[in-house]
Order: sequence, then C-alpha cells, then structure tokens
Amino acid sequence: MRHQIADPVVHHEHWREPEDDQLRLECGVCGVWGAEEDEGSAVVALGLHALQHRGQEACGIASIKNERFYTERHQGLVGEAFGGADLMKRMPGRAAVGHTRYSTAGGSFLRNIQPMFADLDQGGIAIAHNGNLTNFKFLHSQLVGEGAIFQSTSDSEVILHLIARSRKAKIVDRFIDALARIEGGYALVAQTRHKMIGARDPLGIRPLVLGQIGEAWVLASETCALDMIGATFVRDVEHGEVVVIDENGLESIKPFPARAARPCLFEYVYFSRPDSVVNGRSVYEVRKEMGRGLARELGVEADIVVPVPDSGVPAALGYAQESGIPYEMGIIRSHYLGRTFIQPSQGARQKGVRMKHSPNRSALAGKRVVLIDDSIVRGTTSVKLVRAVRAAGATEVHLRSASPQILYPDFYGIDMPERAQLLAANKTLGEMRELLEVDSLGFLSIDGLYRAMGETGRDNANPQFTDHYFTGDYPTRLLDREIEEGGREFGARQLSLLVSA
Repeated sequence: MRHQIADPVVHHEHWREPEDDQLRLECGVCGVWGAEEDEGSAVVALGLHALQHRGQEACGIASIKNERFYTERHQGLVGEAFGGADLMKRMPGRAAVGHTRYSTAGGSFLRNIQPMFADLDQGGIAIAHNGNLTNFKFLHSQLVGEGAIFQSTSDSEVILHLIARSRKAKIVDRFIDALARIEGGYALVAQTRHKMIGARDPLGIRPLVLGQIGEAWVLASETCALDMIGATFVRDVEHGEVVVIDENGLESIKPFPARAARPCLFEYVYFSRPDSVVNGRSVYEVRKEMGRGLARELGVEADIVVPVPDSGVPAALGYAQESGIPYEMGIIRSHYLGRTFIQPSQGARQKGVRMKHSPNRSALAGKRVVLIDDSIVRGTTSVKLVRAVRAAGATEVHLRSASPQILYPDFYGIDMPERAQLLAANKTLGEMRELLEVDSLGFLSIDGLYRAMGETGRDNANPQFTDHYFTGDYPTRLLDREIEEGGREFGARQLSLLVSA
C-alpha cells in the first residue's frame, strides 16, 4: 500500500446565513519541499493557519515519505484538524501540500475537500487549487463522454483527469498539457513522488508566492504564510509561469505565449491579509490609500470616522488621516463568537449574527459619523450596521465604500451573488442611499482605486488589473457561461447527479 488515507470525518451540511452578504474567496494553498525530517506537514499546517482567512469551511494536507502519500481532509478550521502534537507521526515526510477552502464551485461535500489525490501510471499526485475554471463544465462533459469517472464536483478534479489523459512521457509535460486546456483564474500547487510543481494562470488573477526556509522551498497564496513559518520571500510566481522543485533545485518554465498580467483587484480590496505583500504591493498601504482617495473624492463634514471591522480598518485610517477627522472604534467586532453556521437553532443563529458587530455607544452618541466599509454587495449587512450606529446615538451616518460599485458577478473563485442580487447593479445612488438609511452614500471611483494601486488611472484600452466586478470587462473567455446562456446542453444530467449526492 503506497497511500494512507485518514479515516473519514462526519459530514455537516454547510450553512450560510441568508442575510450574510460577505464575499468569500474559494481557498488558500501552501506547499513545502525539503523541510527538516518529517516536518513537511507541520510547516504546511502553519502556513494554512496564516491563510485561514481565505477559507474556513474545510482543510486538507497531503505529505509524502519514501514514495508513500499520506492524506487527511477535514471539515472545520486548520487548528482543529492539524493542531495536534502527533501530526508529524500521522503525516511524515519532508514534502507536503495543503489547502484551506470555502466552497464556490462544487459545494461543501467531504469529497470536494482538497488536496485531490490520484494514482497515475507514474505514481501518485496530490493537487491543491485556488480559483475557478471558467470552462470546467465544458471539460467535465467532454471527459465524462470519454469515460472518465468523477469522484467529486470540484473543478480541481478536472485537472487531475487532464493530467492522467495526457500522452506526454514526463509528469511536468503532462501537467503543462492540462494547463493548456483550462481557462480562468488559478494558482496550483501539486506534489508528486519526486517533485513539487506550482503554476499560476496566464493573467496572474490569483496570487502565488515563492519562499525559502533554510534549504526548503515554499509555495503559498500569500506572503503572510511565509511570515508565519519563518520563510524568506523570494519572489512572486509570475503569471503563466510553472515552477518545478526537486532535488536539483528550482526550474522555471514559461510554456505559453507572453501576456500582460492582470491581477485581481479584490485581493487588495478585501481578500488578502493586510500584512501580505501581493504582486509587490503592500495590501495594508493600498487599503489606506483607498481611504485617502475616498476622503479626497467624497469628503463630508463629520465628527468621527468609524470602520466596519476588520476589513474596513485600513481604509478608515487613511480617510481619517487625509480628512483630519478623528478615527474612532465605533463598532466592536467579537472574535470569539464562533462560526454562526453551527449554532443549533435559527434563533441562535440570528442572535449570533447580531452579536458579531456591537456599536460602541460612548464613541457614537451625539456624533456625525463617516462609516467606512471595504465594499457593499447586497447591502443587507450595511443597513443593519447603520441602524445599530443610529440606535447608539449617532446624529448622522455617512456611508463610504472603499471600492467602486460592484455591478457584475465573478467567475474566478469569488463567491459573489448573481447580478440580480447586487445592490449597485439594480439601484440608483439615490435609491441605495434611501434603502441603506444613510444621510449620504459614496463609492471610491474606479480611477481612484487604480491610483491607490500606484497607477495614474485605469488604462481602458489595456486594463492593468482584473476589475470585471466593477466594469464588466472580463479578462478571459467565460465558456461555461456562454454555453449556459446559449441554452446548449453539456452533460447537465451527469452534473446534477453529483451535485445532489
């Protein structure tokens, strides 16, 4: 037996509050090659802990020792699953890959938890994937028609099937063959018996960084993971690049025609941890600059600036610094409430939602408040916060969004509502102001966001970033979407069987 699989865990149906309009990113990935004896899984667990903000639903690790794979996949948080002192005994080896997720494509079933593992004719391979494939359903239908048997509804499994079906002799060439057929935004970390392979989509939509800890190499979604494990940042994996790490060191391959990079702006607006550096830019400084831009574009007379914690904090600091209006913690977020989706009753869940953010009456009473949020999606959370701030005694509430109006859905790994549910796509500014019950409402301009990124503005002919949620300018073909809108069939029957299982 060359592969040890941990005992399955009990499945709990994923639950999300109907009123929760918080955006979610699909996942974070981390891998290490050449760690100290049997420490590979422990290093990856630490990295995943730092990436917990990218997905709190489930996590998994695959390690390898003496050409034998050890895999564990669990629902829940990284610390709950991989915090035990026996981890290195359960999952030995100097190399490992890991994944933490919040499901978008495929649902929250145990079999969708990554890393995905497969035995190929050249040996085992474990793969962790961050992002979404925009031609997943098309490829899935093709593969099923060719006789492929799928064990999950995750788009990551498509990549494994494509690798398995490649006619190339070497595993790296087979991996590149698979990449040539997929579209969308992705960062991949794969582990074979003798190599670790990392890849980033041709536009660099999803982030991936390279680091070193001693003689070991590390791949991770963000630099905060490198900081957590004590690794030194080496560089970003470039858009369209494949890195191969083995006993001979690191090899960089660029198998596809060069294209201009277009990283995802929402990594800076919301998803990445503030202490991360993404594509050479400090997330914290970008968010502060977004706040400064808001103050310049949409200043208002007020007494205090209050962030919606925690993601609105850097922007609120920037707004306060630029405007000269004092910064106050007018809303306190509880960090110890627990995940509301595991509360035993609907009533308890509703109480839990209300308890997440508590107004600080001493800071708010009798004050004109500028309330700073990172973004406004459906507005359900915003209106609750506005009402709470008014109930605490605020005389005026002026709501400001540190990102432009979200007008279009995402298909690259962000769990975002369809356009019909996006507030800004269906309401005028005046209607939104009335619905949100605020004295004034304003959004950072698109050019203002680009300026916060260090650009002079958006280059409409050749946009510097992926920004379709604001502009409708999708950077890749959306094949699955095109087929759906055109009414063409592509194996819906088979897909429905999987989704309902």
